[in-house]
Amino acid sequence: MVAVKTNERPGTRAVARYVRVSASKAREVLDLIRGESYGRAAEIAAFSERAVSDVIAKCLDSAVANAENNDGISAEELYVSACYADEGPTLKRWRPRARGRATRINKRTCHITIIVNRYDEATLEDLREREEARGRAGSSTHAAEARRQRVERSRVAAEEAAHDHEDGAEDALVDEVVDDKATETEAAADEPDADEVTTDEVVEIDEAIADEVVEIDEVIADEVVEDAVDEPVADETTEGTDADQSADEATEGTDADQSADDAQKEAN
Repeated sequence: MVAVKTNERPGTRAVARYVRVSASKAREVLDLIRGESYGRAAEIAAFSERAVSDVIAKCLDSAVANAENNDGISAEELYVSACYADEGPTLKRWRPRARGRATRINKRTCHITIIVNRYDEATLEDLREREEARGRAGSSTHAAEARRQRVERSRVAAEEAAHDHEDGAEDALVDEVVDDKATETEAAADEPDADEVTTDEVVEIDEAIADEVVEIDEVIADEVVEDAVDEPVADETTEGTDADQSADEATEGTDADQSADDAQKEAN
């Protein structure tokens, strides 16, 4: 009899690669869930004290989801037909020790594979009869319902996150448009109107003309004041010259009179 190869085993599988745990530790949990129904295997992984149980539980849920979505098999009809852990690459690390020595530390990794398959019809009928006799749903039904609720919550959370992201993008766009409008309004308010600019220019021109007129008036006033100052000086000079001329004439008259008197005396 030819054995079936590992990668050719029937069923729906899920693989967790490069798990940061040794294969021997993962196999201890995998040995507990092998051959169990989906509900029972989920309970074992949930209540196991091994840290790798969380990774195994996620891998189991992934295999069941693949069976439901890809093969159309209900989760209540599935069981773990095969599960194993292969060794992955080993990470080499070094730790300093005494006397300058070093000790190598091997950090193991592994690849966990879980394969689920559907019960045959006879086993399914037996399971349904047991559930009816006990009057309650089996563990697989509870596990499947819990997984569906988790999936639904995850989808709702993802939709809300996407909706919040879209709302945030729209709000950012609206804020940007509002900021642009406000900037344009402020720029328009800061820029003066054409009429105001023209009025300011006219006022500046009028002030410049008024300043020039005032300067011209001041220059004319200065010239008039200078003329007024020069005229009295000229009059005084003229008056002084006339006075000197009158004095000379009077002196000449006196000299003439004395000459006449001298001549009369001589004649007598």
